[in-house]
Amino acid sequence: MVYEHEIPSGSRLYFGKSAQIKRDIESKCANILENKGFSEISIPLFSYHQQESFNDSKVLIRINDSANHEVSLRADSTVDVVRIVTKRLNRSHETKKWFYIQPIFTYPTKEQNQVGAEVIGGTLDEVANIALELLKNLNLNATFQVANIAIAHILVENYGFELDDIKNIRLEKILNSKYEWIKDLVELDKIEDLKDLSIYPEDIKLELEKIANISNKIDSKNIIISPLYYAPMRYYNSLVFRVFNSNELYLTGGIYTIKSINGAGFALNIDAIISNKIQRD
Repeated sequence: MVYEHEIPSGSRLYFGKSAQIKRDIESKCANILENKGFSEISIPLFSYHQQESFNDSKVLIRINDSANHEVSLRADSTVDVVRIVTKRLNRSHETKKWFYIQPIFTYPTKEQNQVGAEVIGGTLDEVANIALELLKNLNLNATFQVANIAIAHILVENYGFELDDIKNIRLEKILNSKYEWIKDLVELDKIEDLKDLSIYPEDIKLELEKIANISNKIDSKNIIISPLYYAPMRYYNSLVFRVFNSNELYLTGGIYTIKSINGAGFALNIDAIISNKIQRD
C-alpha cells in the first residue's frame, strides 16, 4: 500500500531550510561559473543517446516516443550537452564552456541534483581546479582522487588481466599475478610514490607519468592516487577524478572523447553537499 504522503525511494524532497541551502548552492555555483565565462544550458529530460554514456545500460529508465523510438530519462548530462552544443548550437554560438543545473534519474527511482560543467577542448586541471573552487566557496574540505582509466585497459590488453576484476576491485585475483610490479601498482596512493617509476613497463609508466604531471597542477593539499580506479562512464578514456569527504562523494569528472569531440568536465553532487551542511548545522 502506498500512502498519500509517500514519495518513491531514492527521489528527493527539499523544503524550508534544505530548499534554501539547495538554492544557495546553485546560486553560488552559477555566479562563479558565469564569471569564468561559462554559459548556462538546460537540456531535455528525455534523450535518445543515454546508452552511449554507461557501460551498464541497466541504470537507464526507458520509455518510447510517439514513433516508438526508445528514449531514456536523463541519467547523465555530458553526452547530450556535448552533442547539442557541437551539432545544434555550434553555428550560432562560439562558446566552448557550458554549465548546467539539473537532476539526473537512474533506475528504478533514484534522483540526483547536479551542477555540471563541460569545456570543449578543455584539460583536466582546468576543470578540476574550477570544481575545487566551487567546493571552497561552499566551505567544504575534501580529498581529491585522481586516476587513469587507460591503465586498466593496458592491464587487460597487454598483460592478461580481467576488466571485471579491476572494476570490482578483486585485489586477491589482481595480486595473483606473475608481474612483480603489480603489488606496487595496487599499493600506490601518494604523489611521492610516483617519483620513481623505473619498476614499471613503459606503457604503464607513461600513464602513471600523466597522473604525476596532472597532480602537480591541482590546487589541493589532499591528493590521493588510485591507478586502478575504473569510472563507470563509457566516454572516459584517460584521466578522471573524484572528490569526497568520508563516505560523501561531492564531485566526479575527467577528460573524455565523444564522437571525436575531446573535452573535460565535472558534475557536483548537490544532494551530498546539502546533507553535509544540514549535519554540520
